[in-house]
Amino acid sequence: QVQLVESGGGLVQPGDSLRLSCAASGRTFSYSGMGWFRRTPGREREFVAAISWNGGSTRYVDSVKGRFTISRDNAKNTVYLQMNSLKPEDTGVYYCAAGSSGGSWTSYVYWGQGTQVTVSS
Repeated sequence: QVQLVESGGGLVQPGDSLRLSCAASGRTFSYSGMGWFRRTPGREREFVAAISWNGGSTRYVDSVKGRFTISRDNAKNTVYLQMNSLKPEDTGVYYCAAGSSGGSWTSYVYWGQGTQVTVSS
């Protein structure tokens, strides 16, 4: 079993940066793909980024490519989402998920409680 706790959200202005963290507990973290999703006013659960168990493979939704970077530190049982050049349309609740490195939320088994990101001037 894996438990996930997100942190790092907040209110920022367009163009600013934030780094989200997802701390995981459980022995299987190091062998689990991880992903970030977000819930926005227009979309219930949108895929944002994913990373393979060893960090060797990453994938992103087109709208964040070049601005967001997903990474992980298996020694710290933590996955990160560095978000640069934030836009108002990035506003939403960001969720960390474990169990896959794909783009479909149905392939993930464990979910965090979410952290709010608001981008507004």
